[in-house]
Amino acid sequence: MTQVKNIAGFGVALLLMASTQAHALQDPTRPNGFQAPPSESAPQRSFELASIIIGVDRRVAVIDGQARQEGQVFEGIRVRRIYPDRVELVDQGRVRVLRLDTLPQVRSSQ
Repeated sequence: MTQVKNIAGFGVALLLMASTQAHALQDPTRPNGFQAPPSESAPQRSFELASIIIGVDRRVAVIDGQARQEGQVFEGIRVRRIYPDRVELVDQGRVRVLRLDTLPQVRSSQ
């Protein structure tokens, strides 16, 4: 019976030591509730979507004057999907959406 108590006491001591070690990894000079500012990433480059062409067997978007197809990678950016009104790009692991500018409405003067 004494052996069981010793083993149980040893287990409790290990748990206490483990929780103490977990707290020891935190910076003791950091104020409570402090969160580090988010890391600054490179500014996102802007792209110009000029047109979208969708055919039976291919989809093409003209981005910055260059024809790009679905799945194509350029300058580290992947063309994820081309829709009739927008293009999805994957830039640094984030999805970005480029939209076609809507044309102005033309009114008849008569």
